[in-house]
Amino acid sequence: MSYPNQNPYGSPQNQQPGYGYPQGQQPGYGYPQQQPQQPSPYGPYPGGGAPGGQMPYPTVMPGGAKAARVMLFVLSGLNLIGLVLAVMGLGGVSKASHNVSPYTAAEDVTAMNVGKGLLIAVIVLIVVFTAVAITLALQFANGGSGVRVGTIVFGVGTIILSLCTFPVGLVHTVLGILVVTFVSKDESNAWFNRPRY
Repeated sequence: MSYPNQNPYGSPQNQQPGYGYPQGQQPGYGYPQQQPQQPSPYGPYPGGGAPGGQMPYPTVMPGGAKAARVMLFVLSGLNLIGLVLAVMGLGGVSKASHNVSPYTAAEDVTAMNVGKGLLIAVIVLIVVFTAVAITLALQFANGGSGVRVGTIVFGVGTIILSLCTFPVGLVHTVLGILVVTFVSKDESNAWFNRPRY
């Protein structure tokens, strides 16, 4: 008759090696031992979710969000170049309208005034889009889901406006599509929805 183990927390005495494994299936006999897992960039719980079934949150900005942030800065730089060109165009139209002779047709004067108004509207639009792009890009590090939604709306607006000026706005179209794509990824969604302390 055998007596129960007196130490329930220690290893059982007189136990055969490999106890609990079917014969020939102990670690080292063709079955790999589990390797320690590398820490996940999505939190301290490697290999899956956090306790309680919660999804892990990233602790480092994912690559898609970083790429979208860089593209927002690139769009801002391109907008500043467009702003300089629009201001130079407005200066040229203003100079031409001051040098109008009294014999100039009324249609030409009206066209110059419409051109000035259109250039002023373009300048205001460029300034607004540049300010929004820079603000959104600066908020990527600590912003919440509102920054993500604002970036998607900004990207769609950029795509629509750049299609109106298609040959010139092709770069804006491509960058707008990439910004929307990268910010819409699941990893970016997890970044913007992470808890903030």
